[in-house]
Amino acid sequence: MKDTRPGPEDEARGINSTWSRSDRRVPRLLVRALQSFLDTEAAGGILLLLAAAAALVWANSPWRGTYDDLWHTTLTFRLGPWAIEEDLRHWVNDALMSIFFFVVGLEIKRELTIGELRDPRRAALPVLAAIGGMVVPALLYLAINPTGDASRGWGIPMATDIAFALGVLTLVGPRCPPALKLFLLALAIVDDIGAILVIAVFYSGGLELAALGAAAGLLVLIVILQRVHVRSSPVYVVLGVAVWFATFESGIHPTIAGVALGLLTPAIAFQRPAAVSDEARRVADETVDDPRPPDADAHHWLYLTRLSRDAVSPLGRMEHLLHPWSSYVIIPLFALANAGVSLSFGDLREAVASPIWVGVMVGLVVGKPLGVVLGAVVGVRLGLARLPSGSSWWHVVGAGALAGIGFTVSLFIAGLAFTTSEREAVAKVGILTASLAAGAAGALVLSRTRRTDLPREDERDIGEALMRSEEESSR
Repeated sequence: MKDTRPGPEDEARGINSTWSRSDRRVPRLLVRALQSFLDTEAAGGILLLLAAAAALVWANSPWRGTYDDLWHTTLTFRLGPWAIEEDLRHWVNDALMSIFFFVVGLEIKRELTIGELRDPRRAALPVLAAIGGMVVPALLYLAINPTGDASRGWGIPMATDIAFALGVLTLVGPRCPPALKLFLLALAIVDDIGAILVIAVFYSGGLELAALGAAAGLLVLIVILQRVHVRSSPVYVVLGVAVWFATFESGIHPTIAGVALGLLTPAIAFQRPAAVSDEARRVADETVDDPRPPDADAHHWLYLTRLSRDAVSPLGRMEHLLHPWSSYVIIPLFALANAGVSLSFGDLREAVASPIWVGVMVGLVVGKPLGVVLGAVVGVRLGLARLPSGSSWWHVVGAGALAGIGFTVSLFIAGLAFTTSEREAVAKVGILTASLAAGAAGALVLSRTRRTDLPREDERDIGEALMRSEEESSR
């Protein structure tokens, strides 16, 4: 998203710059450099990688006991007769990850309403490729682990970590056609939809119908309040927390509440921007630059603040607010809490010999690109879709390999799939090694694949689509 924070260049227009945007030494050399880094697409993936590396080093250091002690610390939340008691890792996985999945729900809503998935012709290729990229890895995993508790991990190789995948794609970007990024983004969104359905249907516990009915009733209430134009954020925050608690008690994984709330968030602004602009000019004409007493015109500007806020859709506001927290805090914290597995020689040898490790490796490294390509072939051969502009089949293979970087959601599903810490640890080792292998394979294929020349009209259309994607997704 375009940086709208005031800086030195705005002072000529009378706009005061903030400390972080000033020309002082610390903000100029440190703060703005950090802001520029966080604005890059690779930033989220780099922070995620650093957090995972920190977890691995910590869990394999002489202080490994403190790692386990920290994440097994019990925290209790009590409200009157209701109480939830979980260890710190489960609070991260159940509560903070609900915010992550809320952002995922917002992204899905955006893509379905104003993004690439709105147009059936454009959506056909990434949808079919994503379906193939989910079904084939799951089948390969089940072929290796057909029975027993190990078979519950079939959902692990279905996932794609979009932060890592886009980070690697950015590194080899000059060799890739711009349309390939749109293809990978749309594929990952469909992949997220599939993962959400799998978690809701196959990795939730026994249902408590009363709590489930309460969650559904609260969601209906939210829809009704939206229809009568209730726009108070605290009201929706309280109802959202209540939906999460009811979903938690219902037996469905509480992150599904985040997805549902994201999908219900309106994607249309309450006020028309043109009308707000006209009102802003009228307010400006009625105010003075230096009122006496100070803030004599405050009511005008507070009124305009409310109007300006309503000129951006709730979906856009929530993405703008929560996307940085999700990418730069919640996901790295999740990796720190869940990626800490023992990598001693004995543990690695035992893990590599496990069918679970083999199933995850084969599913992510082989099944993902194979399934993505098969899905794309079906779409192209049936005339339902065409390859991304400027792309060859090798580009699709490379994107399919990058889709094999499972990591975040794969780690999440691994924690839900297995009842023993030993199997979960083996699955996590498989996810880490498979994600590294898939990322390396995708980068190798794409770095050796030449992009084809595009007609000028296609370049313009793709450029406009990329600009819309960046402005809408805050990435």
